[in-house]
Amino acid sequence: MAAHALAGALADDGRRRIFAAVALGARTVPEVVQRSGLAARVVLTGLRRLTDAGLVTGADGALAVDEASLRTAARDSRPADDPNPAEDPVLRTFLRGDVLVGMPAQRGRRRTLLAHIAQRSFELGTRYPERAVDDALKPWCAGGASDHATLRRYLIDERLLTREQGIYQRTAEDHA
Repeated sequence: MAAHALAGALADDGRRRIFAAVALGARTVPEVVQRSGLAARVVLTGLRRLTDAGLVTGADGALAVDEASLRTAARDSRPADDPNPAEDPVLRTFLRGDVLVGMPAQRGRRRTLLAHIAQRSFELGTRYPERAVDDALKPWCAGGASDHATLRRYLIDERLLTREQGIYQRTAEDHA
């Protein structure tokens, strides 16, 4: 289980409420419904996602936080020693491999990160339909820090991608 999967599972308010109810002692679905204030259907769907992510276990019908999986994820998600200490600190902060783990609030840092993503995802001079752009951006969003549509919008706003009649193209501005 990857830390980005855990973060993605907890990115939803309802799932956080469900997880909190289980962490605070709810052992059955009716107890989670009562403590979370959510509908049973929402709780069942949320529990399935939390179980798939390794946050909750339902062994013997009793819900519990999967502490072993959390420890494993914490241990496995520690950043490796940086093989290239000269790499940009913005990239070290907001990327784990090729997965976005956060989005900088400062425009300059955000532009640095977006330029890196544009350079790694799109070739200069190649024209991409929207679906291809989305497919290229989705892996970056696996950590739950952003979604591909927002990332696409940022790339256009920063003029790292252009869009004309549904066709996208990387601009040379990211070299500046």
